[in-house]
Amino acid sequence: MPVLVVLSAILAGVLNTVQAGANTALTKALGQPVLAALVVSGANALVYLAAAPFLGLAWPGTSRLAQVPWWAWLGGAMGGAYVLAMIVLAGRLGAAVFTGLTVSAGLVTSVLLDHYGWVGFAQHAAGPWRVLGCGLMVAGVALISLS
Repeated sequence: MPVLVVLSAILAGVLNTVQAGANTALTKALGQPVLAALVVSGANALVYLAAAPFLGLAWPGTSRLAQVPWWAWLGGAMGGAYVLAMIVLAGRLGAAVFTGLTVSAGLVTSVLLDHYGWVGFAQHAAGPWRVLGCGLMVAGVALISLS
């Protein structure tokens, strides 16, 4: 696995956690969670547009659009639900508990998705090490939640 890919994923994880604090502060300052989410969505759009010259941006043809599974169109709504949950919950739970819960839930979900090859992922068996890793993540969140 290329080092740059791994470092980029680590940076994304750091930004995801810091984002929770920034979004919580924005919500407190604006006093409106939905308005804060709209500001976040606008900022997202600006980042995507800034990345377009480097990653490309072209509208696909209708035949390609017709090949998209129905559930794939829901990804944006899932992202919006996550941002709203972050805005409403991160300040109440704290960075460690909120991030621990979301990352652990994401890890358990990803092991299930990999195991069954759901939603377009290649199939990777949920062997004992993966299951143990998920259990350790859940135990870690439990320990972090105690304090």
